[in-house]
Amino acid sequence: MKKKYTPYMLLIPQILLLVIFVIGLINGITQSFGVIPTFGLEEPTLKYYKEVLSSPQMKSSILFSLYIAFTSSMFSVVVGTLICVIIVINKKTKWMYEKLIEIPIIVPHIVVAIFILNIFSKSGLMARVLASLGFISTQDQFLNLVYDKYGIGIILAYLWKEIPFIIYFVLAIMSNINDSLGQAAVNLGASKYQTFKRITLPLCKNTILSGFLIIFVFSLGAYEIPQLLGPTLPKALPVLSYIQYIHPNLQNRPYAMALNGIIIIISLIAAVIYYNLIKNNISSMKEE
Repeated sequence: MKKKYTPYMLLIPQILLLVIFVIGLINGITQSFGVIPTFGLEEPTLKYYKEVLSSPQMKSSILFSLYIAFTSSMFSVVVGTLICVIIVINKKTKWMYEKLIEIPIIVPHIVVAIFILNIFSKSGLMARVLASLGFISTQDQFLNLVYDKYGIGIILAYLWKEIPFIIYFVLAIMSNINDSLGQAAVNLGASKYQTFKRITLPLCKNTILSGFLIIFVFSLGAYEIPQLLGPTLPKALPVLSYIQYIHPNLQNRPYAMALNGIIIIISLIAAVIYYNLIKNNISSMKEE
């Protein structure tokens, strides 16, 4: 009997966490519609969503977050895929590349943010080196890469973490395809470039897109890096949501939840796309 119920007992912590998460999610969605009886708000309304979507400050925050998430994810996918190609071609040094890739993955995001500040800020290492070499007369002339309106510092921090993730996500399937179908194509007279262009990359397309969606959703909802490296205006969506959440006027809480609701909606759209990609991959594998 004990062995029979052991698997179910081991699932209890996960089930409890899932229940807490679902309760919190439902509570947040309810509050985003203005239902917080404790604060005297009892009537459901779309007022907060309408005001969020019509407010110039909040609209700029939404657009800024989408821009940061899309740009960092796109660069990560392109660079990560190119590195995968290099690793697959150079099989003899594959282990060395894999070890190097592990370094950025184990570094926490907040540490990466500190690295970016120490290296790319106007008082950072790059500015001091360029000033000492005479390329710029003072450190203030160094490019504004941190706290800038284009979010360059945020994007650099995300690239540090997301490129290795894409490599790990894509490398295994790319290696398998290249070792089987790719080698067959080479034996039939195709060049390595033709093999990657017409066989390996098309077959990896859904996996690459799945990786893009995962890091896009993460970048959209992440708080710490935009808070540490982002500009004063516009603020990233999670940062603005937190500011509204801790506002002294507790009746501002629905605005924070409405901003979170927008993040959830975008994430759900990405999740549906991801699910369909996985479903298509499984269907194609069964057909083969």
